[in-house]
Amino acid sequence: MNLILFAEQALNGLQFGVMLFLLAAGLTLVFGIMNLVNLAHGSFYMVGAYLATYFYQLTGSYLLGVLLGLAGTLAVGVAVEFVALRTLYEREHLDQVLATFGLILFFNELIAILWGRNAIYSTIPEYLTGHVNIAGDLTYPLYRLMIIGVGLAVALLLWFVVSRTRLGMLIRAGASNRAMVAALGVNISLLYTVVFGFGAALAGLAGLLAGPIYAVQPGMGELILIEVLVVIVIGGIGSIRGALAGALIVGMVDTLGRAFLKPALATVLSPAAAQAAGPALASMLIYLLMAAVLAFKPQGLFPARL
Repeated sequence: MNLILFAEQALNGLQFGVMLFLLAAGLTLVFGIMNLVNLAHGSFYMVGAYLATYFYQLTGSYLLGVLLGLAGTLAVGVAVEFVALRTLYEREHLDQVLATFGLILFFNELIAILWGRNAIYSTIPEYLTGHVNIAGDLTYPLYRLMIIGVGLAVALLLWFVVSRTRLGMLIRAGASNRAMVAALGVNISLLYTVVFGFGAALAGLAGLLAGPIYAVQPGMGELILIEVLVVIVIGGIGSIRGALAGALIVGMVDTLGRAFLKPALATVLSPAAAQAAGPALASMLIYLLMAAVLAFKPQGLFPARL
């Protein structure tokens, strides 16, 4: 039974990790290529969750809700880049932090105006409910397995696009020397808009996948953004493979720590002490891990290579 519980929590950690990757991949692309610190990235996660839930309820089709939610988040990302962020690329990072923090407040209030401040709950279609028997007595929810599959497929697709396509070549070149790429006739403004829009769409994909598992509510993006920043620091800023490795590590450490650290402490401490210390230490694990990585590899596990 303990082995089954461990396997279930490991799968939960993998599922959480691939969701973190969807967020971290877009954010690390934006920072690595555009040198833009975008604190509002979590807002696109929230926008994706709300739009997918709204369109699902409106059309009655989960697939259509997902597609419209993704398209809507992509459009919002493109509009934000064009209207609010295009003038910030040559500015100091502090200016970018302040501007994108203002966008967080704007999106939170806009969502509250459109859908209210109370949480709304998304559902999944009947064909994605139920459990899948993996091995022996180990079963796992079909919807969470689908999230794992989608996240890993997106990771493979990103690797292919960045490493094997002309767009990926332009992305890598723009990250290393944007002035030279512009001098060669590439429309850097359009490239930046495309990268930012698809980064926003990846965050929206994470949000719409998370909607049926967590409550969809204003401010939900800030709750996960800190963990995404930890992922990027651990994996290496500007690195897609670093984002994947960091996300899986953080997902596993956070999930397994919250599940098993308190029972482990109870074997050496009194029940009251384990009850008090376990949750606090579990919530600190990913930050202790980040500190350890920075102590030995200040640039992250896989630095600066897209």
